[in-house]
Amino acid sequence: MSTTRRSLLKQSALALAGAGLYGAAPFYGPWKHNHAWAQSAQKKPLVIGLTMDASGQYAASGGEERLGAMMAIKEFNDRGGVLGRRIEAIHIDTETTPATGSRVAERMITRNEAAFLIGAVHSGVANAISQVAQKYGTIFLNTNSSSPTEAGKDCHRVKFVWDGNGANFSQAIVKNAIKTSGRNWLLLTNDYVWGHNTSKATRAVVEANGGRIVEELLVPQNTRDFSAFLLKVQQIKPAVVATAVGGDDIKALRQQVVQLRMHQAMAWINNQQDWPDVYGLGPDAIFGVFGTTWYWRLPLPGVREFVAAYQKQYPGMAIRVPGNVYHNGYMATRELLRCVEEAGTTQNIAVIKKLEGRRMTAADRLQHHDAWIDPVTHQCQQTIYMAAYNDQPAEKDDIFKILSNIDPKEVVDREAPAACKLESYEATPSYEA
Repeated sequence: MSTTRRSLLKQSALALAGAGLYGAAPFYGPWKHNHAWAQSAQKKPLVIGLTMDASGQYAASGGEERLGAMMAIKEFNDRGGVLGRRIEAIHIDTETTPATGSRVAERMITRNEAAFLIGAVHSGVANAISQVAQKYGTIFLNTNSSSPTEAGKDCHRVKFVWDGNGANFSQAIVKNAIKTSGRNWLLLTNDYVWGHNTSKATRAVVEANGGRIVEELLVPQNTRDFSAFLLKVQQIKPAVVATAVGGDDIKALRQQVVQLRMHQAMAWINNQQDWPDVYGLGPDAIFGVFGTTWYWRLPLPGVREFVAAYQKQYPGMAIRVPGNVYHNGYMATRELLRCVEEAGTTQNIAVIKKLEGRRMTAADRLQHHDAWIDPVTHQCQQTIYMAAYNDQPAEKDDIFKILSNIDPKEVVDREAPAACKLESYEATPSYEA
């Protein structure tokens, strides 16, 4: 018989109190909070924990995915909430740090009584959150982490991965780049789980298509001076530099590559380019070819209205138009709340089963191809776009030129299903929030 969430929370509270982690502050378990609401004519709000970075390497992306999730929550609240319950969102900064992500998840579940957790860009942070979430059976939507391991060896029954991963983007970009730019490749890799596994996926596709990796340079997170790395690149003179560098690191790298005019000397491939990491850099810094999952000027029905809703809800934002990170945050949150409505309950196993194998139309997701959640890995398989800088923009923020859209069936990560071992339903703690 599965353990109830209430008993798990009580056990956790006792353990933490015994360890002195709560100090003098009492632990208010769900039984006390629920009792108060039972005396009220209103239904208890449904609490969602937003586990997004507000500081660190991915602060900009964390802010955008939070806005996306909040937009979806507002739309449901404007219609009366979900199952007659208003949705209450709480946010705590995960600081682009796995240890902080773990503490935030524990606090949100055991003290804030979050029914669901949403958010993550850094894959190490996402993995840390998901381990805590699985312990309690709390559904966790990893909105923007792209390491293949998130839907591979680090998968969990409660975790659903909403972004394209490094393997998807590598398959979409590498073959064509070998044909057009050359066979000798250098990998420039952020030294953590996403960078390692993304470059591993790129290496596999390069070598399978007759290319050769001549060197791989590991870049520590939060690097701002790339001069030593770029000197090595100049000495090696590869035909192609494939970067798996993200967040504030890629902003600094792009600017320094332009200063040295290295973007003109060799081809540059960025596995995935998140919109907050390139917005406002200027045309010179948006060089090379890169992948994304969405663009605000896709010529599709509903896209213009989606952009207008963002601008109405968030006027005066530094990022004037939404990008892929915002899109993932919004779509993941909306789909979760739809599944709760369809299940007619917040019972976690029932909602998980609604999410598993879920099909989503291209029109509904504002993309070119239908999407689905792989029931084996829990990754959202979606359209992958190849893009480059747009040298003929229709307006100021039209900075991407979409080169192609790729059906998700063509770029599925073939290794993830064998690596992913989801916990059984029986081994996953059950609860109804």
